[in-house]
Amino acid sequence: AYFVAAGLEDVLDYLANLRFSSAGLDYLRSTSIFTEDFLDYLGGLRFTGSVRAIPEGRLFFTDEPPIEVTAPVIEAQLAETFVINQINLQTILATKASRCVWAARGRILTDFASRRAQGVDAALKMARSSYIAGFQSTSNVLAAQRYGIPPAGTMAHSFISCFTSETGAFRAYASAFPDRAIFLLDTYDTIEGAWKAVAVAKEMEAAGHRLLAVRLDSGDFHSLSRNVRKILDGAGLDYVRVLASGGLDEYELDTLLRAGAPIDMFGVGTKAGVSADAPWSDMAYKLVSYDERPVMKLSPDKVSLPGAKQVFRFRDSAGQFSQDIIGLRDESIPGGTPLLTQVMAGGRRTGPDPAIAEIRDRFADDFRGLDDRFKELDEPPHYPVAISPGLERLAAQVREKIS
Repeated sequence: AYFVAAGLEDVLDYLANLRFSSAGLDYLRSTSIFTEDFLDYLGGLRFTGSVRAIPEGRLFFTDEPPIEVTAPVIEAQLAETFVINQINLQTILATKASRCVWAARGRILTDFASRRAQGVDAALKMARSSYIAGFQSTSNVLAAQRYGIPPAGTMAHSFISCFTSETGAFRAYASAFPDRAIFLLDTYDTIEGAWKAVAVAKEMEAAGHRLLAVRLDSGDFHSLSRNVRKILDGAGLDYVRVLASGGLDEYELDTLLRAGAPIDMFGVGTKAGVSADAPWSDMAYKLVSYDERPVMKLSPDKVSLPGAKQVFRFRDSAGQFSQDIIGLRDESIPGGTPLLTQVMAGGRRTGPDPAIAEIRDRFADDFRGLDDRFKELDEPPHYPVAISPGLERLAAQVREKIS
């Protein structure tokens, strides 16, 4: 029902630094496909154009353009694959993550996707995109350093296996991390592990520390969380939280919490990091104007609208989103807030990079403005997006000239 805009910062960095290295030119020369004059031209090529875009973190909807590039056609065309790769991937991941946040009903979510993401770059982008969409932390330390995201993690099963006893492993971990220890319970038997965690937690209490949480990583999370919670509460450890991880997505989170599973925190990885149920979307990069002449495609099922555009957002009296209208860039539509903003001109950014906290707040504000019916996990309604009269007239004129 909606998308979360993401990936723009990487696109702007790419465009600002667009150039061919000597090694790249040598490779192109070795193919014997290109003339020396053309290779000389590429050697001096820089992006000189402008970019208008929907800022990262904002919501947008089907058929709306999240980015518009205006430049000499060779510069704009060279950027096509990178633009689609970054905007499409990161938008998918941020949108998937936002659905998990909605399903989690205020519980803490941590990105655990790095090991199953499809490459290191995708793992970094998942960490950033999920944080924009409301996750609280990431297990990817490089992403935490690069983007300013709080790092988080727990012990590994292999850590426990290195010790002759599970209790010994818990004690060693508590000694290393006395104020942020999370014990992994399921290496051998989850319930037995819970009782051993209680014993070590009591030792921690005596030393002036508190166990932060216990982690469930397999089995029936609903019944296990209830049993583990009962054990913890019965031992006076009501402050110890329960973390679940392993194969979770928004559907599983929703099922568990609807059933009342006493889980406080979730580690969400594989199914969100690859957006398992919807790993791709149809994003296209289409020429809409050339030499000030509006153009469009008429291919079956791939019709594009001509001309430079703007997306206008309308809210009702309560401040909730009510409708979007896709119009022409220079069109004036009273009451609508334009979403596409100038972010690059003359090949340079028009302003400083926004802090990730600002992008995260932008998402939170937009998400509050979206009616809950559009956040439904299954078969949500389509958000109303209309075409302006001016854009409709232009499309009709261009279609007539083509035919």
